[in-house]
Amino acid sequence: MDRATLADFLRRRREALRPGDVGLPEGSRRRAAGLRREEVAQLTGMSVDYYTRLEQRRGPQPSEQMLAALARALRLTADERDYLFRTAGHSAPDRRGGLPHVAPALLRVLDRLEDTPALVLSNLGETLVANRMAQALLGDSSARVGLARSDVYRWFLEPGAQDVYPAEDRPRHARAQVAGLRAAYGVMGPRSRAAELVRALQAASPEFSELWERHEVATRFEDHKTLVHPELGAIELDCQALFTEDQSQALLVLTAPPHTEGWQKLQLLAVIGTQRFEATADRA
Repeated sequence: MDRATLADFLRRRREALRPGDVGLPEGSRRRAAGLRREEVAQLTGMSVDYYTRLEQRRGPQPSEQMLAALARALRLTADERDYLFRTAGHSAPDRRGGLPHVAPALLRVLDRLEDTPALVLSNLGETLVANRMAQALLGDSSARVGLARSDVYRWFLEPGAQDVYPAEDRPRHARAQVAGLRAAYGVMGPRSRAAELVRALQAASPEFSELWERHEVATRFEDHKTLVHPELGAIELDCQALFTEDQSQALLVLTAPPHTEGWQKLQLLAVIGTQRFEATADRA
C-alpha cells in the first residue's frame, strides 16, 4: 500500500469535485473549491476521522468494499478506480465480474434526480445505487450480500419479494427477470457470476428452471408498470431506462404524468420517505 500516493490521489479527486457534481447542496462559506472531507465521508458511509486519516497518510489499508464506495463517491472512471485499488494494495477488480462500479455518466444523471424514484441496476439486477425516492418506494437493498444482492435471486427465492407487483403482473415480470438474466449470461459466459446465479436458482426454484428453458432473451424494461407500496397501495408509473454503451448497467427513472393519481402518490411518498404510517400512529 502506497499511503502517500493514495492520500494525494484522494485529495486531488476530492478537490476536483463540486457538491453539485455529486448531488449535494452547495451551501455557503466555502473557503476553497471542491468537496469537504466530511462530504466524502457522508457519500461513502465512513467516518470523517477514517477518511481524514487516509488523506493524512496514516490510515489503515481500506477494504475492497470501502474502495468501491470511494470510487463511486469521487465519480472515478473505471481506469481511475483500478488505479485506486492498486495504490491501496489490492488487485484491480475483474471488470467482467468483480465489484460493480457505477458508470460515472449514469451517476451524474442520478445526482440531479431528487423528486422522482431513480436507481442504477447492473445486468444481474443488483441495485448499485438508488436515490431517496427509490429507497422509499422499493426499499433499501444496500445491506444485501452475495447472490441476494440480485433482484432475480430474491424474486424467486425470498418470501415477499414479489409483493412489490400486483398478483396479475407477476408472471410477466418473472419472465422479464429470467430473460434479462439470460442476456447477461450470454455476455458474461459459463464461468461468470451470471452463471453462478443461474445454477443457484435452478437448484432451488422449479419456477425459474421452467422459465429458463424457454430461452427468452431481453434487456428491455417495461415502459409502464404498476408498483405496490405498503402504505400508498398501487402506484402507476412510467419507466424510462438509460443504458451504458456495453449494456452492463441501466439507470431506471420512474415518473408519473402531472396531476394523475400516480403523480399525487409520488408527492406523498416524497414527504413520508421510508417511514411507515403505523409507526407514526404508534407514536401518536
